[in-house]
Amino acid sequence: MTANNTNGGTGGGVRVVQIDDERAGQRLDNFLLGQLKGAPRSLIYRILRTGQVRVNGGRAKADQRLSAGDSVRIPPVRLTESRDDAPGPSPKQIATIEKAIVFEDDWLLALAKPSGIAAHGGSGVRFGAIELIRAARPNASLELVHRLDRDTSGLLLIAKKRTALLQLQALMRDGGITKQYLALLVGRLKGDSFTVDLPLERGKQGGERMVRVGDDGKDSVSHFKVLERRGGHSYVEVRIDTGRTHQIRVHAAHLGHPVAGDDKYGDREANRRLREKAGLKRLFLHAASLEFALDEGRRPYLLNAPLPDDLSDALNRLG
Repeated sequence: MTANNTNGGTGGGVRVVQIDDERAGQRLDNFLLGQLKGAPRSLIYRILRTGQVRVNGGRAKADQRLSAGDSVRIPPVRLTESRDDAPGPSPKQIATIEKAIVFEDDWLLALAKPSGIAAHGGSGVRFGAIELIRAARPNASLELVHRLDRDTSGLLLIAKKRTALLQLQALMRDGGITKQYLALLVGRLKGDSFTVDLPLERGKQGGERMVRVGDDGKDSVSHFKVLERRGGHSYVEVRIDTGRTHQIRVHAAHLGHPVAGDDKYGDREANRRLREKAGLKRLFLHAASLEFALDEGRRPYLLNAPLPDDLSDALNRLG
């Protein structure tokens, strides 16, 4: 990737950056976020909307995919142009996300994302995991590979190079990553293992966005295996073949055994009892392991994130 002006990402003069093979296929807005370090998304979208950013001399939209050889005109910007003049993440937030790194090499890093931190900013969330890790590594090229619900803890993959991002996204799309979760389900499951193969579709209920089982939905497959039964509830391992939004939570609720602590699809009375008896204050769902291989199988990975202390404590209190 080359530029004919190197006055910096903010301030200075106009830069024209030529896209190399490493950046081919990247969305324009994500590319600009990497080039204009510290710029909020609102500023990125504003300079796109007003035509200040040009691709091969023409106006471009935020979701345009870049190709090798494209020339991107990047205007000089001041971070004070942001309408809300919002500060960046605090040192404490940055330290929290750095502490969450459980694996790193030259291709990717893996976070054991804490519950309560979104995967990315937006919809009222100023900083998600990707914004925080970029703030911690301001000179690195970092891209979010996949999503994880805000309330779900566990493994979140961040690509450090474009080739890793494209390979990981292809594996995610084609089922080439083995994903294992740990969850506590309300009530005692009768069998020891079973598979739920029910399509899921997005909709609204009372103005709130929901996911539900529906014939017009996308194929969704979850495999449940009971590890232990404690305090009248079931501690399970869940392996998913697909990665639909809220998949495990909706499949579990459809069976009549929702995930403990689930305020959206769960049992309010059961959640109240679990708060009182076990101190469970959040969703008991944790992305525990990911297994896959990159570089045509030459780079195998088996990544693990241990069960967080708050979930372990709740489990132990159930006896």
